[in-house]
Amino acid sequence: MGPDNQTQVSEFILLGLSSDWTTQVSLFVLFLIMYLLTVLGNVLILLLIRLDSRLHTPMYFFLSNLSVVDVSYATSIVPQMLVHLLAEHKGIPVVSCAAQLFFSLGLGGIEFVLLAVMAYDRYVAVCNPLRYSVIMHAGLCSRLAITSWVSGSANSLMQTAITFQLPMCSNKFIDHISCEILAVIRLACVDISSNKVAIMVSSIILLMTPFFMVLLSYIQIISTILKIRSAEGRKKAFQTCASHLIVVILSYGTTIFTYIQPGSSPSVLQEKLISVFYAILMPVLNPMIYSLRNKEVKGAWQKLLGNLSGFRSKMSS
Repeated sequence: MGPDNQTQVSEFILLGLSSDWTTQVSLFVLFLIMYLLTVLGNVLILLLIRLDSRLHTPMYFFLSNLSVVDVSYATSIVPQMLVHLLAEHKGIPVVSCAAQLFFSLGLGGIEFVLLAVMAYDRYVAVCNPLRYSVIMHAGLCSRLAITSWVSGSANSLMQTAITFQLPMCSNKFIDHISCEILAVIRLACVDISSNKVAIMVSSIILLMTPFFMVLLSYIQIISTILKIRSAEGRKKAFQTCASHLIVVILSYGTTIFTYIQPGSSPSVLQEKLISVFYAILMPVLNPMIYSLRNKEVKGAWQKLLGNLSGFRSKMSS
């Protein structure tokens, strides 16, 4: 496109999932309920980890980071999406769009690195249990968590800066539910092949590298579990990893299937569905997975509910 097609854009229009009013109202109700469940579930997980001393371990330290990431990621997208579902004008200022892209992209990257860190934690717990507390000391856990947050944020800052330096065309309609990077760069009036290369490199660094770290960790974990002679011992060892493994399969599997497809790019519909999956479904599923599949968390819930019940009984008497 030539220079004449370039313009100073002050806002973008998000087309969302549907233009049908009835569908939008239905989606508003559904997404609002799921967002409230996301906030409630993750806040309860954070409170539980804080209040129960049995959960003051590296695994739950990383899980608390994951809960903060999930709530923050959902909050960076869902409230604005809810407003647009009921609003006639679905505009978002360029500055707000850039902020949304920075936070959503950054938090997504942080989560993938965190999942790799949590896989390493499970590897040490299963393959080297006698030295677990020595290896996974507080200093190392803090450094691993900081690395996750810094790497995701740095990548997002770079990608956001590169994206919003592109000259935009007069078309300001983003066919997406949010300011997703692939949807935004399609509005540029210049060749965006270099941006797509940058996105691919970013995907390799912040998605495939952690994924292979997870894969190597679980190869070692499975190998160790298979060497355990008793069926009860194998079951107990696997249960320490089951919740994390489910989250890993859902998170990495969906993204790799959608974005790392040889010789093809994700369709607009795929991009929208993957955004809904990560903004709406994953943040509400994670607390459920870690609560329902984890005996320690279930035990902490029972203890907390028992304490609350005892407190009410004392108050009523």
